[in-house]
Amino acid sequence: MELKDPKERTTGGKSGASGPAGSPPPAADGGRGVPAADWARAMPAADGGTAKGRFIVITGLSGAGKTQAMRALEDLGFFCVDNLPPALIPSFAQLCERSGGRINRVALVVDIRGGEFFRDLAQALNQLDEMGFVHHILFLEADDDTLVRRFKETRRRHPLADEAHILEAIRTERRLLEDVRGRASVIIDTSRLSPAKFREKLVLMYAGDRDLSRFAISIVSFGFKHGLPTDSDMVFDVRFLPNPQYVESLRPFDGREPAVADYVLGSPLTQNFLRRLTGFLEFLIPHFVVEGKTQLVIAIGCTGGRHRSVTIAERLAANLRRKHHTVLVEHRDIDKDVDKGA
Repeated sequence: MELKDPKERTTGGKSGASGPAGSPPPAADGGRGVPAADWARAMPAADGGTAKGRFIVITGLSGAGKTQAMRALEDLGFFCVDNLPPALIPSFAQLCERSGGRINRVALVVDIRGGEFFRDLAQALNQLDEMGFVHHILFLEADDDTLVRRFKETRRRHPLADEAHILEAIRTERRLLEDVRGRASVIIDTSRLSPAKFREKLVLMYAGDRDLSRFAISIVSFGFKHGLPTDSDMVFDVRFLPNPQYVESLRPFDGREPAVADYVLGSPLTQNFLRRLTGFLEFLIPHFVVEGKTQLVIAIGCTGGRHRSVTIAERLAANLRRKHHTVLVEHRDIDKDVDKGA
């Protein structure tokens, strides 16, 4: 296998080819990889390092954004390989080792397209550990409706859809990937992430002059009537706060509008809540970092996701940024009722 420039993406097998038809066996037992923070600390540095190189294994459901993730990491300087059979990972690692340190950050897309070879993933990752490399599993997923819509929009065939309806194929794949998901270092639900937001999330996690120990916080505002964000680590219900929906002059605006924010934040109850919530998170975050997490997804919910949750998400983000945390804010449902003419 010829080693190419890190900016040039390499494809294992034929470009864009799918694996054998039918359902591949589930992944075999194996470790989940080095926790994100420890993995970052083990990376080669300018003065040498404790590991020969690092591998990000991008996996997850078909249609969940693995190709987008690979392109984002490629732009960050990772050497990217798509659809490399897991059995070839140790051999590829040997080639990276012989590159003299030029290729020590690698992102591999390994998924169900590998067919029967996919079950070799755990064994291959164990071999990486034995060889002195460290690995990190990034698992991408989305809800069934989103995946079906994406496949229909792109007119691409699901790898398992030869003998099954697309929805059945998605559910089969989800079941086959349960073991790998359980060992993932990071799980991202891309159902409601735009390509730009998804890329921003990855950059927050994996950029920073090769310092991947940066802890990124995502704050998502949402409406309970639209469902919980599935990838949230913590959920806070702010429906007990003053509701601008009942003030006619404020109802048309969202929680970013100064008048709406002043109404919500003007309550002593709100100020007390924000003070306690910020302190609670400040207590937890160092422990999450030690545990190995690289991101924390905090969901703030009100009834419709347009007023109170938006204001609280913005103010909480400002509080955490003042304490030098990296924070990304997403307002998931801010325009949903507007779109429906409410």
